[in-house]
Amino acid sequence: MKVALVSPDKTRLAEIGQLLQAGAHVVVSTLGGGADLAALAARDKPDLMLVDGCADSAGLAAVAAVGARHPEIAVLLLCAAASPDFLIDAMRAGVREVLPAPLAPADLEAALARAGARLRGVQAPGEGKVLAFIGCKGGSGATFLATSMGLQLARASSVLLVDLNLQFGDALAFVHEGRAPSTLADVARAIARLDASFLAASTVRVAPNFSILAAPEDHTQAADIGAAHVDAILALAVRHYDYVVLDIGRPVTTLSIKALDRAYRIYPVLQAGLSSIRNAKKMLAIFKSLDYGADKIELIVNRFERKGQIGVADLERALGKFAIHTVPNSYRQVTAAIDHGEPLLASARANPVLHDVAALAAALTARPPAPDRAQERSPARLFGRLFGRQTGESHVLP
Repeated sequence: MKVALVSPDKTRLAEIGQLLQAGAHVVVSTLGGGADLAALAARDKPDLMLVDGCADSAGLAAVAAVGARHPEIAVLLLCAAASPDFLIDAMRAGVREVLPAPLAPADLEAALARAGARLRGVQAPGEGKVLAFIGCKGGSGATFLATSMGLQLARASSVLLVDLNLQFGDALAFVHEGRAPSTLADVARAIARLDASFLAASTVRVAPNFSILAAPEDHTQAADIGAAHVDAILALAVRHYDYVVLDIGRPVTTLSIKALDRAYRIYPVLQAGLSSIRNAKKMLAIFKSLDYGADKIELIVNRFERKGQIGVADLERALGKFAIHTVPNSYRQVTAAIDHGEPLLASARANPVLHDVAALAAALTARPPAPDRAQERSPARLFGRLFGRQTGESHVLP
């Protein structure tokens, strides 16, 4: 691999250059800083730039300029100390990894190997999609649907589920009997070490293409996790996974908003009951205030009874013209699978819930035609309670 090494320190330039040459890399060394990056990239056309320093806005701006003109060049930074905010800014500038300084030879070679694998096309190009599941009411089934969706997508893609229900998260227990050796809190506390290998080592591999980054088991550890940590983790995750599934706790907080901002699709999960619908209306109002467009939001009605009193057309009148998916009620089999800590896919392959979750996964790439809802009618008594005196008014969110 051809590596362009840049450092303002002559001694460090020589030391790091020797490490690179020992690894059989072609090294182009430059004594300088961010101002030299553009010319170096254009002149030498390296596979990778290893930059010592640039830990300021001017340095990151120079890195971003290189990425804009030469997206084929991977950029790694060496920094003695890196705050969570700096890591976020670095990733936004296009930095592939931020490595600690001084640098151990094994860590340097491992980072170069990861970058080389990506340059050779081992990993899929582009960024993965972030899918956020959030319950409109306690017990809506958001965690079950998030884990089930992850497993469905993992049949053909790489998937990471991040459990952001920091106080009560138990997504791992839905599909796995063991405990997580590391959690989101552990990653947050060691955010300066964040890279692809550290992130992967902190997860539990549930299936060949499906891993989970668990929420902390001790709720007091939630205080160690900030919005900047989550943003940095997600910025890295979308570069290494086709899909990043988020199981978000019900309160909409600064931390969850940071995650929702990155979402390609948000799936509020509700049930066809008045209290759940009321909560869904409040949640959609919050999303509207955050400028999330209707194209970013798709509702999932869990445990849906097709012959129940509230149909899909009723939900549209109550909540607006959002895409609505339904998942049938299969309480016994779903509960049994959760209690055993195993996926429904393993214990009840013919369950209709799996059919609808699979359809939801397929809808990410090929949206099916909308079903005919003309025959569904609203019971006046129930929706009189929901709308009060405005029973005939439609509440459509932009």
